[in-house]
Amino acid sequence: MLMPKRGLYAITPEGKTAAEILEFTEAVLKGGACVVQYREKGRNDKTDLAKKLLELCHAHNVPFLINDNVELAETIGADGVHLGKDDGSISEARQRLGKSAIIGVSCYNSLECAIAAEKEGANYVAFGRFFSSNSKPLAAPAEIGTLTAAKKVLTLPIVAIGGILPKNGTSLIDAGADLLAVIGGLTIANSERAAQTFTALFSENGH
Repeated sequence: MLMPKRGLYAITPEGKTAAEILEFTEAVLKGGACVVQYREKGRNDKTDLAKKLLELCHAHNVPFLINDNVELAETIGADGVHLGKDDGSISEARQRLGKSAIIGVSCYNSLECAIAAEKEGANYVAFGRFFSSNSKPLAAPAEIGTLTAAKKVLTLPIVAIGGILPKNGTSLIDAGADLLAVIGGLTIANSERAAQTFTALFSENGH
């Protein structure tokens, strides 16, 4: 599957049961999420759940990515992987996952990192956190101007992450974000409706 060029990039919440994560994923897919990333630091055996999530995403024709774990992505045949700064190189991930895998890279607030990632063959770059975030409370803040600068020099999709809500998401899209990566903003009350609200941001005001 190809990396979508625009839309809602849903990330699964941590510390939930397998049933809750499956329910969340189904809800955000129905609400219009165009990418799903499985993010779980704590669970020991992730394989069974990751396989079910992959099947669910493919039933909706949506790519399924694994956070930080190239080995798990390779084991279950995920569509790709998201790499943070300590998760190994793009070339290693590409070698293990193949030419068609989607490989995304966290670039925090660094345009230089993003330019290097594009040259190394990443399929998208992510900047953030842009707002205060429960899932990344200690992450260094990113500047909205970084999105604008990145949009001028990069050809690959640009993802924004960190404390994104419907009320602040439009400012990031206007600045140059192609996709909004959301965790907490999707787990408040009705995940399907929240996903619809985020998805609608991309069609408002000519986005």
